[in-house]
Amino acid sequence: MTAATGSSADHAAAPLHFWIVAVASLLWNGFGGFDYTMSHLQGEAYYRQAGMTDAQVALMAAYPSWMHAVWAVGVWGSVAGSLLLLFRSRWAVHAFALSFLGAAGNVAYTVAMPVAAKEMGLAMPLVIVAVCLLLIVYARAMAKRGVLR
Repeated sequence: MTAATGSSADHAAAPLHFWIVAVASLLWNGFGGFDYTMSHLQGEAYYRQAGMTDAQVALMAAYPSWMHAVWAVGVWGSVAGSLLLLFRSRWAVHAFALSFLGAAGNVAYTVAMPVAAKEMGLAMPLVIVAVCLLLIVYARAMAKRGVLR
């Protein structure tokens, strides 16, 4: 087959670290998907089970609708990016970039709302943004090496 037909022989073999990163990414982002889903299905009961304070539960209950959309973009963009990475698709880069926008939007909202920053903290949102950036860099590197199609 020729390169025009998209033969898998035209692509570089995936190194072991690729599979480790791809599976770790899916586990990490899969938990984000679980957290998002449980937050919307069980709400306060889930938050309390997770050990949130009354103030934190109140903040989550007051989350504006547009921030739920930003949160969804961040979470499901990451899950899609992880799956696309496992499927060795170059579209993983775009999905992770979209996820980064959602995660960065979450940080911006938290910073803009001093009560949210005080009650929820910035550590975890910043870790999430950092992981998103690292996954973008990694997926781009794998695309340049020909590991992603």
